[in-house]
Amino acid sequence: MGAAARPDAGRAPMTPQTRPSAVALEALLWPATARPHLDGDISIGRIKLTPLTERFGTPLLVVDEQDVRERCRAFRRAFGDAEVAYAGKAFLCRAMATWIGQEGLSLDVCSAGELAVARAAGFPAERILMHGNAKTPEDLRAALGYGVGTIVVDSFHEISRLAALAAQGARPRLLIRVTPGVDGHTHAAVTTGTDGQKFGFSLASGAAAEAVRRVLAQRHLELAGLHCHIGSQITDPGAFDLAAARMVEFLAELRAAHGTPPRRLDLGGGFGVAYRAGDPELAPGPVAGRLRRTVQDACAAHRLPVPRLTVEPGRAIVAHAGVTVYRVVSVKHGPAGGLLVAVNGGMSDNPRPSLYGARYTARLIGRRGAGGERSATVVGRHCEAGDVIAAGVRLPADVRPGDLLAVPCTGAYHHSMASNYNMVRRPPVVAVRDGRARLIIRRETIDDLMARDLG
Repeated sequence: MGAAARPDAGRAPMTPQTRPSAVALEALLWPATARPHLDGDISIGRIKLTPLTERFGTPLLVVDEQDVRERCRAFRRAFGDAEVAYAGKAFLCRAMATWIGQEGLSLDVCSAGELAVARAAGFPAERILMHGNAKTPEDLRAALGYGVGTIVVDSFHEISRLAALAAQGARPRLLIRVTPGVDGHTHAAVTTGTDGQKFGFSLASGAAAEAVRRVLAQRHLELAGLHCHIGSQITDPGAFDLAAARMVEFLAELRAAHGTPPRRLDLGGGFGVAYRAGDPELAPGPVAGRLRRTVQDACAAHRLPVPRLTVEPGRAIVAHAGVTVYRVVSVKHGPAGGLLVAVNGGMSDNPRPSLYGARYTARLIGRRGAGGERSATVVGRHCEAGDVIAAGVRLPADVRPGDLLAVPCTGAYHHSMASNYNMVRRPPVVAVRDGRARLIIRRETIDDLMARDLG
């Protein structure tokens, strides 16, 4: 297993006023600036969460800007001269695109909509990668119109469409997305490196080699390199090593078939993070060291020049930066003595437990509990039995309606996957830094919901 990030990395020492004993945080799970307080509250970016809920309401997603920036810098330090491209699908808005751009990262987007956000933030076109397994003509025209630096090709039809569109303008640089036949041993819904699923060109079947041949045959297209992505929430670094070795071997085959091999190799992302105490997590430093050695050794064995590497962390940059605060609506006592704690959000703002069986923790904030703790299941407000936010968590026995619960590690795949199920309005996102709070995405209103309903 790869090394976990040091729990106190990037954290200032606690002051006597914030150094509680019984309420210490599981440091690895919370944002870099999170601090517990003796009154039971938690501050992020030097702002307590309870006053934030009074100002912005609940549910509320709070994002620690400093945490995001520190993780960007950690990836850049770890990977050196390699390209680090933030995977925008994890969480994207104009503020996030601005932070990513200022920290020198590239950005990968998957649709004309995500590209529109990048454009609105003035993100440099040459540092954008356009992804997607089924890019529409609209997506491709938007990418070419903005002059994105790289398009990751995912199907033969896409090659043909790009050739036709490129004949009318600039010559796009392409990466061929290869399916290397590597199982990342993660949830089936986010496994993308094995044959038989929708992403990429199979290496084993010869489809990847044929895709390279077709791109090279088009004078309006430029083959810049290869791409692979084996899945999300991967905690075994050996899976990345195997994928990298197979991709270098494929580069050697392309040199034998076509002469000079492509000079870029994008190894994707999917670096796992801890959602609960004790979960494994891959830190960028050890992963980068292993990947670079694997690629260098494989290139030496095949007598190939070492390609320029790209990695695409998304969750690993923004997940821990986010904390969602809910208000308790009701408490029921289960037959086994546990509590069912219902809150005013759920699967519309966090679909991951119902989609992937993801597991979270939760914490009472704003006051200290009394009477010990009990096992509790935190459930949402939606009309589904599977609307569970966190199961088997320890909460104060006196938890009651009106209390606030904070759920850490909610920065990735929460806002970006949120819905309006049951016509529940999506929550706002507030960025905090150095004692300042800024609304970066406002709460939806009833008028927003009705604006598209034309009767």
